[in-house]
Amino acid sequence: MKKLFIGNLPPTTSEEELQKLFSAFGTVRSSKLVTDVFSGQCKGFGFVEMEGHEARAAIAGLNGKDFNGRPMKVNYEEPRVAGRRRR
Repeated sequence: MKKLFIGNLPPTTSEEELQKLFSAFGTVRSSKLVTDVFSGQCKGFGFVEMEGHEARAAIAGLNGKDFNGRPMKVNYEEPRVAGRRRR
């Protein structure tokens, strides 16, 4: 099972749209959009879990593809590094 990071999503994106988009490449085990607490709109990124070969196909087919006027970024999730802070 591989977890994919999906970035540069428009604020109007829904989890249903995300699942439908990725299900063309295989079975989506789980999906999660990161949303704003107050507005409920997508913050521009989310995560999808798929099997390894399906995840590779989704990356090849969707990375850079236009989705509602924005080029999506699709790649494997990278674990956070402890002690690394944003400035």
